[in-house]
Amino acid sequence: MLGEVATISRGGNFQKKDFAESGVPCIHYGQIYTRYGLYADKTISSISNEAAQKQKFAQPNDIVMAVTSENVEDVCKCVAWVGNEPIAVSGHSAIIHHNQNAKFLTYYFHTSMFFEQKRKLAHGTKVIEVTPDKLSDIKIPLPSLAEQERIVAVLDKFDALVNDLSEGLPAEIEARKRQYEYYRDKLLSFKKIA
Repeated sequence: MLGEVATISRGGNFQKKDFAESGVPCIHYGQIYTRYGLYADKTISSISNEAAQKQKFAQPNDIVMAVTSENVEDVCKCVAWVGNEPIAVSGHSAIIHHNQNAKFLTYYFHTSMFFEQKRKLAHGTKVIEVTPDKLSDIKIPLPSLAEQERIVAVLDKFDALVNDLSEGLPAEIEARKRQYEYYRDKLLSFKKIA
C-alpha cells in the first residue's frame, strides 16, 4: 500500500494571483495538467517570500499530484519533483513524500492499473476529486530500488524517443531510412539470368 512507504499531505493555499516575478519556486496544480511532464527539476512559477511563509512544501524526490479535475482521466496527474530545493505546492494537490524512486512511482501513477484504482476513489460530478488520505490505500508494485532504477532507465529512453523531438524524431527518421534502403536493395537486386 502507498501509505506504507509514503506520507501524503495536502498542498497549500496559494492561487495564480499570488505568482511573482521572483521569489520561492512553486507548482500550481493547474500547471501539472498543462505545463509539466512526468518529472521536473525547475518550476515555471514563483510566489513571493511573504506568500510562501504560509504554504506547504514538496521536498526533492517528492511527488506533486493534482487531486481535483474536471474528469476522472486527468485527476491524480502528477509530477516527480527532482529539483534540489523545496518548492511551494498549491491547494487541490497532494504531496507524496516517500523513500522510493520518484520517477518509478510517477510512471506507475500513469498506468491503467493505477487508473482502475483511482476511478474507484474518485467522487464528484462537476469537479472530480480523490482525497489525499484515500491515496494511502492504493496498491503499488515495489521492486527493489535497483530494479526501479533499471525500469526508469528503460522508460526514460522510450519517453525520449516518443516525446523529445530532438532525440526521437531523428532516431525515427534514421530507422525509416535504413528500412527504406533495405527494401530498396531487396526489390532491386535481380538474380542474373544465365
